[in-house]
Amino acid sequence: MQYLTEELYFPPISETSPEGILAVGGDLSTERLLLAYENGIFPWFNDNEPILWWCPPQRMVLFFDELKISHSMRNTINKNIFKVTFNKSFQAVLLGCQNTKREGQVGTWLSDDMMAAYCKLHEMGKAISVEVWQNDELVGGLYGIDLGHIFCGESMFSKASNASKMAFIYLVNYLKENNYKLLDCQVYNDHLDSLGCREIPREEFLTILKDNPLGAIN
Repeated sequence: MQYLTEELYFPPISETSPEGILAVGGDLSTERLLLAYENGIFPWFNDNEPILWWCPPQRMVLFFDELKISHSMRNTINKNIFKVTFNKSFQAVLLGCQNTKREGQVGTWLSDDMMAAYCKLHEMGKAISVEVWQNDELVGGLYGIDLGHIFCGESMFSKASNASKMAFIYLVNYLKENNYKLLDCQVYNDHLDSLGCREIPREEFLTILKDNPLGAIN
C-alpha cells in the first residue's frame, strides 16, 4: 500500500492489501478520479480521514440478464406511481445520498470535497444521475461514473419504498439497450444481492474493464 503524492499515478493492482486498499492520499481531481475508475480503482473513506483508494479482491457486479425484479416490484412499476429521469438533478441526488443514514456508519463517506469532485465529472459528462420522482418530489435516485462500456455505480438513496430499486432498474435497462458490458457495484450488500448482483474475482472484473474500445488510461 503506497502513499500518493501530487504525481498522477497509482501503483500496480498487485500491491493491493488483502482487504482491498491500494493506496492512501493523493487528491480528488477529475484527472485522478478518471484514472482510478478506468483502472478498477475507487475512493472510499470517511470524512476528515485520508483518501483511501480501493480495488477489492471480490467485485460486486451486475450482468444485465441476471437482474432480479420481484413480483411486487413489477406491480409497482405497472402502477406508474414514480417518474424516472436522467441527469435532471445531479446535485440533489448527491445530497440525498449524503444525508441517508446507513446501518453501522458514523457520519458520511460522501464528503463535500467528494461531492464537488463528482459535480465536476458530471459537467464533463462522465458522471450521471438517475432521479425518481413522486408527485414532483425527489424520493430516490442514484449516481455513478460512466466509462462508456461499464457504469460504475457509486451510491443510491430512497425516501419512498422501492424508489431506489426503480432507479436501479431504469439504469440497467438503459445500459443494456446501449450495449454496456456490466454495472459495477463495487462491494457486496444484501440489497444489491436481492437485485441479482454477484461477486466476481478482481481479475475477471479487470479483464472486462480493460476490454474497452476507447482504451483505459495506464
